[in-house]
Amino acid sequence: MHHMTLAEIARGLADKKFSSEELTKALLARIAQLDPQLNSFISLTEELALSQAKAADARRANGESGALLGAPIAHKDLFCTQGIRTSCGSKMLDNFKAPYDATVVAKLAAAGAVTLGKTNMDEFAMGSANESSYYGAVKNPWNLEHVPGGSSGGSAAAVAARLLPAATATDTGGSIRQPAAFTNLTGLKPTYGRVSRWGMIAYASSLDQGGPLARTAEDCAILLQGMAGFDPNDSTSIDEPVPDYSASLDGSLQGLRIGVPKEYFGAGLDPRIAELIHNSVKELEKLGAVIKEISLPNMQHAIPAYYVIAPAEASSNLSRFDGVRFGYRCENPQNLIDLYKRSRGEGFGAEVQRRIMVGAYALSAGYYDAYYLKAQKIRRLVKNDFMAAFNEVDIILGPTTPNPAWKLGAKNSDPVAEYLEDVYTITANLAGLPGLSMPAGFVDGLPVGVQLLAPYFQEGRLLNVAHQYQLNSDWHTRTPTGF
Repeated sequence: MHHMTLAEIARGLADKKFSSEELTKALLARIAQLDPQLNSFISLTEELALSQAKAADARRANGESGALLGAPIAHKDLFCTQGIRTSCGSKMLDNFKAPYDATVVAKLAAAGAVTLGKTNMDEFAMGSANESSYYGAVKNPWNLEHVPGGSSGGSAAAVAARLLPAATATDTGGSIRQPAAFTNLTGLKPTYGRVSRWGMIAYASSLDQGGPLARTAEDCAILLQGMAGFDPNDSTSIDEPVPDYSASLDGSLQGLRIGVPKEYFGAGLDPRIAELIHNSVKELEKLGAVIKEISLPNMQHAIPAYYVIAPAEASSNLSRFDGVRFGYRCENPQNLIDLYKRSRGEGFGAEVQRRIMVGAYALSAGYYDAYYLKAQKIRRLVKNDFMAAFNEVDIILGPTTPNPAWKLGAKNSDPVAEYLEDVYTITANLAGLPGLSMPAGFVDGLPVGVQLLAPYFQEGRLLNVAHQYQLNSDWHTRTPTGF
């Protein structure tokens, strides 16, 4: 049963080939057996999962149906789950049990999804390798000596290893799409505001967005359908109708205009990945797409702009973790200042502290105009580039990452080298655009992803292109050895 996709599970449950309870027990046993190799889960929720599975079976017995009714998933451990530890991968929140469910959690539970547990992640979603977690690094199931990508590496590794069919994730600068590329999955970052951020512990509020990680575009469509929608609790949520994403999967690609930015194929891109991306372009051409070279001239400024804006917002968001109201508190503080300093110094890891310091510096008097304000101006230029490009094309295509997954620890001493791995993904977050990564082949036995970007609220178009590509390729069906 563990090889089934979400869509296959939905059909199996509808046809009464197995029950949600049987499936849940099988996957919980598989997690217990295999996850020690991967470290992809922080918490398992066996009791909750079995009660939700039994409830889903009862609802089906009473005539209810739905693609997510009885389907097992997991949540990245920054989505608040009532009464269950929500740690954000940090010592700071190791003892925090959320008093409420995030909107995403509540919506998926209402749809009948079964929560198997909470997945590991880079601390407070800060990282591209899933090595900064307080609970230890996550391993890539394709090669246990390599990273699975971050910050949603736990969700990616668990789905890639067939521990479950799909999981929620979040993307601040590529944290859904990059792990998807590194683990041979399909991952979708929706338009900013399409999925509620209420109850999703913030890293950088103007960049964060929740989305699905799964093996196929069809499964991403199912999970996004359950996640998306307006939420009055979230002031950044967009009051826009949610289309039927599954209904758009079978549309023809005849005449679809795909833009390939010339800036994507510079010196930093592994030539073997470039070849795989060009092969993907040829496959889409065979399906009727029209390819056009385009330019995104301000892409070169995106990384420095992002690594000013995101840390600045992080320094503000993480100021609430002060040892006073909730979370980690140091022992025997001598006074209030000592409480603040030691609680934060002991509760936050090195990468989080680094980004807080960068952000506080960028926002400080005398530097705000020179750094933060200038970064926001670059952000507008990046958005303008995309708006101009989408006047010419329907979709933008390129590599998801410049390199395959690197070895664990290989970039720990050089944070900037790790930041540069986000070069193709962060622009979508700066502009608020939807983006998708899908499997496109392998380099040295490690998966490679191709990225698709679309205009605002065109997630259906991304899923349509990815689904048609997957109907005509088999990269997404490959399974890591041993799993």
